[in-house]
Amino acid sequence: MIEVYRGAWVVAYREVLRFVRDRSRVAASIIFPLLFLAIFGAGFTNIVGVMTGGIDLIQFMYPGLIAMAVVTGALAAGISVATDREDGFLREILVAPLSRTGIILGKSVGAAAVGLTQTVLLLAVGPLLGVDLSFSVIIRLVPIAVILSLAVSGLGILISSYVRSQHGVQMMIQLLVFPLVFLAGVFFPVDSVPVWMEILSKANPVTYGVDAIRQVMLGSDLASAGLGVTVFGHTMAITEEVLVVGALGSILFAAAAWKFTRTE
Repeated sequence: MIEVYRGAWVVAYREVLRFVRDRSRVAASIIFPLLFLAIFGAGFTNIVGVMTGGIDLIQFMYPGLIAMAVVTGALAAGISVATDREDGFLREILVAPLSRTGIILGKSVGAAAVGLTQTVLLLAVGPLLGVDLSFSVIIRLVPIAVILSLAVSGLGILISSYVRSQHGVQMMIQLLVFPLVFLAGVFFPVDSVPVWMEILSKANPVTYGVDAIRQVMLGSDLASAGLGVTVFGHTMAITEEVLVVGALGSILFAAAAWKFTRTE
């Protein structure tokens, strides 16, 4: 057990250090979602304006963009594994007295820490965009962002266990990001789309992470507007959505750890 924690700490610390030292990556983690907000928000606001219940489109999209930043950062854990493999660093830590499960856990925790940093940076610019934030909202939002990041990082690591090259992992993750994000209800309510898209959206576990963050940030306004996620006529509560994301994360992490220990 000590080896697991030690391996997790070493790898997670390295992941956070790499992110903080890469200024271009830090800048891109803020600019990328804000570009979506500027383009889609400004473009659709003139068409949609105020949504049902008086919710502004930018206020509706902003929680989804936070989730998008968390998801893209978490999937990068797979790219990190592939990069370490090609650079030879992965081989070095595999021969060190560190648990392989700890290495995978460290990659996930590192991705969660990076995702949390991105979340904090986006929350810092929220008031400048007219998004109302309070200390209690931030405290409730942070654990959800961490759980979502841990869950999705397992998917990225699992991909890197099957796809060996760094470029192959990058291509696979790029193919996954947009369906995961666009079908998660970042830009539209998932209950107000064609049936086939609604089915895909509600089968997408990221949808529940997005909606949980949105419920925390918009609170009763979201419920009164009827813009939550309903499954078989039941409107999902925050606790239920976090459990869905957490269950997915446990499955993905177990699969990634199993595959990693067999292939590396």
